[in-house]
Amino acid sequence: MSGIAAGCTIFGLLMVLLAIRIPIGIAMFAMGAAGYVFLTGLEITPLLNVLKTVAYARLSNYDLVVIPLFLLMGQFATNGGLSAALFRFVSAFMGHLKGGVAMAAIGACAGFGAICGSSLATAATMGQVTLPELKRRGYSGALSTGALAAGGTLGIMIPPSVPLVIYAILTQESIGKLFVAAVIPGLVAMVGYMIVVRIVVTLDPKAGPAGERMGWAERLKALLAVAPVLAVFAVVIIGIYGGWANPTEAAAIGAAACGVLAIVSGGMRMKGIIDSALGTAQATAMIFLVLLGADMLNTALALSQMPVELAAWVKGSGLSPMLVMIVILLIYIVLGCVMDSLAMILLTIPIFYPIVMGLEFHGMTQTDKSVWFGILALMVVEIGLVHPPVGMNVYIINRLAGDVPLSETFKGVMPFLASDFIRIALLLMFPARCLFLVGTGS
Repeated sequence: MSGIAAGCTIFGLLMVLLAIRIPIGIAMFAMGAAGYVFLTGLEITPLLNVLKTVAYARLSNYDLVVIPLFLLMGQFATNGGLSAALFRFVSAFMGHLKGGVAMAAIGACAGFGAICGSSLATAATMGQVTLPELKRRGYSGALSTGALAAGGTLGIMIPPSVPLVIYAILTQESIGKLFVAAVIPGLVAMVGYMIVVRIVVTLDPKAGPAGERMGWAERLKALLAVAPVLAVFAVVIIGIYGGWANPTEAAAIGAAACGVLAIVSGGMRMKGIIDSALGTAQATAMIFLVLLGADMLNTALALSQMPVELAAWVKGSGLSPMLVMIVILLIYIVLGCVMDSLAMILLTIPIFYPIVMGLEFHGMTQTDKSVWFGILALMVVEIGLVHPPVGMNVYIINRLAGDVPLSETFKGVMPFLASDFIRIALLLMFPARCLFLVGTGS
């Protein structure tokens, strides 16, 4: 059996396990172990030799410490009420516009994503804060829930981002470069979503009525309340890329700063601290289990030589590099219908990354290509969070809204998906949009 045939068989059986709702980490580990035994001639000893090293090799990786630290930073922000301050700040400047409160919710999602790193947490937290206000102002259910579901995806688009950390570890890329490269696409995503809101309320003014204008005294007060949160983001991102701190040190500083802010602001007490620690432990355990499963699966795929054979076949097929990239992105969109973002990154990067790195795109260097593909993959993975039929952000926001039909929420998300596809097309054609701040793009 060829490497590609063996790899496809493993993937096919993996999809079957996922279809019957086996957890992704366990499913990947099981199929990786089974594939490894098959490829080594049905011998169990080679598998045992791998098992005794794979867990230690992964969990002893110092770079992984950054994940629980960023998760803890997000937990402190969630349990400390920092999300409400962000929403009040953006709403003070935009709430008087038609659709302004929905745009403020999107801006607050971007701000919260800068200290959270999780789209699901961003959607859930900002939904609790902003949905009552949107309902009080008379916003339509479709626009309210659609804007928040889409805005929640900014939790992984605006750095720090846990999927980007995983991508960096898998590809040996710089976490700092990836974080900085994500800033402009993240801001473009935020502005694009706000433009969508503006278009929707222009076509249907009743969907997002204007609110009252706040005075400059209230705006200044809201700015002062949110200034420490903005400072935390600046310290983390500038600290990493400026060389003042490595990602782990910057994450530790950010987590400690968010904890102090949450306590000083009066939003978090001992129960909040305990809940933050437990939430971080549970999320970290889940991520590490998926990582171990992915390592076992990738070990079997490496033994099958599938990634190498597939990369060589694509390179010799005569297909244009841009067509290959479009096919890869379409595969991500399909996978996003049935799989979460972290699982997609872990499952696909070991296969797609060698293919992309072996092709020529816009005359970019290998480092440029690696960073560019990481941002592209993140953007497409982000679509899976709002794309039917799964769309985890959609279900979270719809459940929080309570009285909005699920069909209305999916209907409300569609214009934002159009914005996403336009943004991806622009990044495909103009890689410098994400490479400009890194200093490597032309």
